[in-house]
Amino acid sequence: MSEHRLFPIARITQVAGLKGEVRMRPLSRYFEEYIDKKPIYLGLSEEYSRETRIVQKVGLGKRVRFRFDGIDSREEAESLIGQTVFVPVDDQDGIIQVSEELIGSMVMTDSGVYIGELTEILWLPANDVYVIRQGTKEVLIPVIPEIVKEVDLDEGVIVIHPMDGLMD
Repeated sequence: MSEHRLFPIARITQVAGLKGEVRMRPLSRYFEEYIDKKPIYLGLSEEYSRETRIVQKVGLGKRVRFRFDGIDSREEAESLIGQTVFVPVDDQDGIIQVSEELIGSMVMTDSGVYIGELTEILWLPANDVYVIRQGTKEVLIPVIPEIVKEVDLDEGVIVIHPMDGLMD
């Protein structure tokens, strides 16, 4: 069953300018893909967020400034600092595979063998990587469709298909 949820993609970090613009810190490597293509929700948490829209985007790279609908002054923008920007996703959306909520999840093979606990997700240039604690050692698993077969956020379980040599 596919259920919609709000996924955090950025946090508002500071005011930029006098007209209500803010800067954001991305919480996902997919920030750019989602900020322009999905409805935007803004709030302190999923439960306490409201739908809004970005009315202006100025600048390039890490120096981009955003202005939200209804925020027209520096004072109004200051009230947004610390709030999170969310986008709606469903359980089939690939961004779920790199959710911070997965930290602590059990990692199992598709044949039912327990691998370990997910302790960290790394953003690397080629792809994201799961860091899995296996007793006293760590195993690095690339987050690619050939390996990561299922992610269940609600149950806290990740199912992988380990390729030859992956676990060595």
